[in-house]
Amino acid sequence: MEQYKKEFIEFMVDCGVLKFGDFTLKSGRKSPFFMNAGLYVTGRQLKKLGEYYAKAIHEHYGDDFDVLFGPAYKGIPIGVATTIAFYELYGKEIRYCSNRKEAKDHGDAGILLGSPIKDGDRIVIIEDVTTSGKSIEETFPIIRAQGDVKILGLMVSLNRMERGKGDKSALSEIKETYGFDANAIVTMEEVIEYLYNKPVGGKVVIDDTIKAAIDKYYEEYGVKS
Repeated sequence: MEQYKKEFIEFMVDCGVLKFGDFTLKSGRKSPFFMNAGLYVTGRQLKKLGEYYAKAIHEHYGDDFDVLFGPAYKGIPIGVATTIAFYELYGKEIRYCSNRKEAKDHGDAGILLGSPIKDGDRIVIIEDVTTSGKSIEETFPIIRAQGDVKILGLMVSLNRMERGKGDKSALSEIKETYGFDANAIVTMEEVIEYLYNKPVGGKVVIDDTIKAAIDKYYEEYGVKS
């Protein structure tokens, strides 16, 4: 496992973004783990988050693209932080763009926030986590409506590795439906492998009890990718 992935796993735990216990998801599923990217709130946290995303995007998509598109709302700060980090790490100017929930009809009018999207742009979509693919359903037509563009792929922070709407993971369903790659900084398989019986900040977060709960959860909802 790459070093930045190990660091990112500990980073999620340290920031309280990735927690283990007993949680009820929006889908109604009872999950032994929960991720809330809204808890990245400080300058240091956002700086580090942008760096992890930039490294993962560079690994999967290189630097031959023009725009990072972060769907509103959580995708906005992630997109901004990552464009800054991408320049600092790789010296490449990437433009950031997001959508508004409601179009603005004055001043900086329109549905987009940040850079316009134009014909020929190559785009990477950036999100926190995808469980159902609903945000991509909303985002995809907005991007396609801007012109003759190419979407290289999607990058999320965590692949939960569980079924989406059907029998495949949400990321696999996105790839199958829209025809572009979907990747994550880390997968839950990597998280479990790295954290099982390993202290982080002096505390073991995945002990035998939590591991058993995770295994049971994946027996019901898990997929391989």
